[in-house]
Amino acid sequence: MEDKEYFKDTENTEKDMEMDAEHTDSKDTVPEDSRPEAPGQEVTGEQEEDKEYERFCFLCHRPESQTGKLITLGQGISICPDCMQKTMDTIQNGNIDFSKLQGINMINLSDLQNMMPRQQKVKKKKPKEEKAAGPAFDIRKIPAPHKIKGQLDEYVIGQDYAKKVISVAVYNHYKRVATGTQDDIEIEKSNILMIGPTGSGKTYLVKTLARLLDVPLAIADATSLTEAGYIGDDIESVISKLLAAADNDVEKAERGIVFIDEIDKIAKKKDTHHRDVSGESVQQGLLKLLEGAEVEVPVGASSKNAMVPLTTVNTRNILFICGGAFPDLENVIKERLNQKSSMGFQADLKDKYDHDPNLLSKVTLEDLRNFGMIPEFLGRLPVICTLDRLTKDMLVRILKEPKNAILKQYQKLLALDEVQLEFDDGALEAIAEKAMERDTGARALRAIIEEFMLDIMYEIPKDDDIGRVTITREYIEHRGGPLIAMRGVLKLESQEAAAQG
Repeated sequence: MEDKEYFKDTENTEKDMEMDAEHTDSKDTVPEDSRPEAPGQEVTGEQEEDKEYERFCFLCHRPESQTGKLITLGQGISICPDCMQKTMDTIQNGNIDFSKLQGINMINLSDLQNMMPRQQKVKKKKPKEEKAAGPAFDIRKIPAPHKIKGQLDEYVIGQDYAKKVISVAVYNHYKRVATGTQDDIEIEKSNILMIGPTGSGKTYLVKTLARLLDVPLAIADATSLTEAGYIGDDIESVISKLLAAADNDVEKAERGIVFIDEIDKIAKKKDTHHRDVSGESVQQGLLKLLEGAEVEVPVGASSKNAMVPLTTVNTRNILFICGGAFPDLENVIKERLNQKSSMGFQADLKDKYDHDPNLLSKVTLEDLRNFGMIPEFLGRLPVICTLDRLTKDMLVRILKEPKNAILKQYQKLLALDEVQLEFDDGALEAIAEKAMERDTGARALRAIIEEFMLDIMYEIPKDDDIGRVTITREYIEHRGGPLIAMRGVLKLESQEAAAQG
């Protein structure tokens, strides 16, 4: 008797579910694009903008382009046919007596709407007919390498070889994206490895390039990358940042540029007795990105999990630029070069390369392998360029020549108080000498200037009669003070200059 009552309850439950499904299909499965608006109701700008983005399944977070047409349940919630079928199979084959489940309320769908923020939405891909209409760029409008280098020269001092390498690589990247697959010859990308001491301008060079280009450019940090399944950012998060820079437009991101900074921090660890989750394993995970493959990327997050939508990005046309300081690489190079030393009057001394400022320019693939980079990783970075260590003259030029030079920034700050700020040549040389002692490159310049400008920035607003401040070498070396001229003196000087003119 109990079995008969159970089967009756199950049949009644199935009939009720079928009636509910028919009722739902008649109302809620109408596509959003073809659903008529209510009388007098206009489509808002936000609704019109949402049509450009793909819809995701609320359960598996796959986009509509992969799952097929989604079933809309109302209140902006959609489910793919696979998840809907699995849900119905679980209900029918789960041997659950719903009549005995008491105290369970139905889910209010209005509480679940708008749970996916805009940064986790992906723009719809254009149809193939629109893609074949023309190339992504007009080849005649692509900036030539000398123009790209000329723009970099306005912001970055020195490092001519590195700027030439990057300019040619970006120019070829533009051309590769522009031509696409117009003929049988497929142009492969040439990823770049930048090696230079700290403060030589590796990151600043790429950041300046990002302001000058029309393609999306993302800057990622390799120090936070770990093997999948461990605490830290997944390797695919590098592409997630590029996708965010492209406004979640997959097609635009697939022709972008990625700069991975601090690449030397993922070198293979030596003499370790535990699993190297942030070293060699990260290099192995980056191989597929550098070579070119279709990768599932979390949208708007740094790691894959059940609550983050995923989208597929092809990295074949993404240019990768890796940069790092490689602090102990100079010792590896010295060890290789000193193997040639021998005894005798014409033998090379072992300290011959101890004071060589550009020792990194003699680097070879063997040195990088000894440092801890695996051969497969180096093979996918065919172009290796080194940056020179900054000299005293280069530091002086960095202080005053670039468009956004440090001295120009402070001159603008004091100009807001109607005060002129000047530096004599001795002061600039003293600042450069102090920066050379710290051995942190151009980063030391701001630290030194902040130190001696603190008192000036504090005292000047007290006196409205101050018109000009001149920084001298004595003030930098703590042997005197700055030269201060009052506004009246400046007026007399301007009147004398006008009379002589």
